[in-house]
Amino acid sequence: MSRTRIAVIGGSGLADAFGPEHVESRELDTPFGKPSSPVTLHDLDGTEVVFLKRHGEGHIHNPGAVPYRANIYALKALGVTHIVASGATGSLREEIRPGDIVITDQAIDKTSSRARTFYEGAAVHVEFAEPFCPILRSWLIAAGKKLDDITVHESATYVCMEGPAFSTRAESEMHRVWGADLIGMTLLPEARLAREAEIAYAHISLPTDYDCWRPREDGQASDLLKEIIGNLQQATENSIRLIKTALGDISALEKTPSPAHDALALAIWSDKAAIPREEIDRLHVLWGRHFS
Repeated sequence: MSRTRIAVIGGSGLADAFGPEHVESRELDTPFGKPSSPVTLHDLDGTEVVFLKRHGEGHIHNPGAVPYRANIYALKALGVTHIVASGATGSLREEIRPGDIVITDQAIDKTSSRARTFYEGAAVHVEFAEPFCPILRSWLIAAGKKLDDITVHESATYVCMEGPAFSTRAESEMHRVWGADLIGMTLLPEARLAREAEIAYAHISLPTDYDCWRPREDGQASDLLKEIIGNLQQATENSIRLIKTALGDISALEKTPSPAHDALALAIWSDKAAIPREEIDRLHVLWGRHFS
């Protein structure tokens, strides 16, 4: 692998919290179109971090319209080896409170209209039993232990819905029965595409509300949007503190390769000689090293 290069994919409000200062801004193009936003390169205390706004400038892409393939391809083209993604979620558990931080460890995919793979011209089957890099997760958890005033949950199952509307109460209760702890709209196919690109990926979930399963204490109907907006700033500030704390020491990432970095080693099931040369070349950034 090349040297460690970390990207941060920001959800609602996270990008602006890094501040406007950056080393360089790049407009990129990919075989899957343009990414959500220009990619900016930041210098955070000597560590170069690549930043991408998931929803674009001005939050113009709803979750189903985010160009996930273009985003991940662009980061791979820039030499990114590790992605720390973040996004607002609803909590499906009483103990996961708005303002807490969750280092997600499992996922349920309920999306229905999003492209889920780069490799439409070949049979490529990556392992995805563990959707998140254990090295990245441990690194973030260790950083979280340094933040005494923030509750950091070390595991949770995130159910990713299609959106853009929020759940009905019946759906919210169903997700709880499934064993899900968080509900959101942006984790997938982002995490799966990162695995296909052999990029280590971890997710910081930011609970901003209790979805609609939990009745308000005063017995009134929950005003979900006000709850989300009211808690978003604090959730964003907490995630920024965690990311900056983690970036203070990236030696664990430099010393230990991620299993994701070899995700394609056995995953290309098609006879490589039968895959059209133009398709191999088109996606060379992603899988070129696996072809002679």
